[in-house]
Amino acid sequence: MASSTEDPTSTEDPTSALAADFSQIARALVSAGSVEDILAQVVDLAAVTIEGCDFAGIFLVEGDVVTTPVHTAPIVAEVDALQHRSAEGPCLDAITQGLTFYADDLGDDPRWPHFGPQAAARGVRSLLALPLLANGTLGALNLYARHPAAFGVNDRARGLLLAALAAFALTSAQNREGEERQAANLHAALASREVIGQAQGILIERERVTAGEAFDILRRASQHLNLKLREVAQTLVDTGERPDTGSSWPSDPTRPGT
Repeated sequence: MASSTEDPTSTEDPTSALAADFSQIARALVSAGSVEDILAQVVDLAAVTIEGCDFAGIFLVEGDVVTTPVHTAPIVAEVDALQHRSAEGPCLDAITQGLTFYADDLGDDPRWPHFGPQAAARGVRSLLALPLLANGTLGALNLYARHPAAFGVNDRARGLLLAALAAFALTSAQNREGEERQAANLHAALASREVIGQAQGILIERERVTAGEAFDILRRASQHLNLKLREVAQTLVDTGERPDTGSSWPSDPTRPGT
């Protein structure tokens, strides 16, 4: 009879072990923080939790540029560069087709006749590429092994779950960063309006001009000095000096100071 203190996850049931592992992984990814932190966590977790994986990396398409922003070993970036140069490989196919690609021996895989032998010559024989789609980001989580047929059924299942969790965590982080940027932009816009309003008030009082005419002074000074309108306004508020518009103002001879 089993002891009452026995850990239920210590049984041979692979499903229970998998669920326990990925419950911990999900918490780690969600708490990782920024997008960059999450990407780094993903490759570290892949190398640690997937038995057949010797190296891991993230392959991203940013505009027309393919990058490997995070990896666990320099050989990952080297092999990814081979794919980019040869315009073929499981990672590229995973991104473009949104499907998982597995090469159990790159040395003689007919799907990638140029990339495969080059990767094998550099010591990478097995490669598991899993699509990573989050908020329009195109990428792949790529797992590399030194030996052929390195990734079994359980390894591939773990890879799929990790990629799915990573995509969810990335989407959450991207949404959070987007909201933070919007809040920062709104704060900056409100601050700009405030300082421009202060500068207009100074010109209205000093030059005896209307609000529209005061704004026009600031606008023309911005163009003449090649500075942002807010910078011109801030200088006026800080120094009290009338901004240089490159021409006399006001042009009406009936106004004071002309």
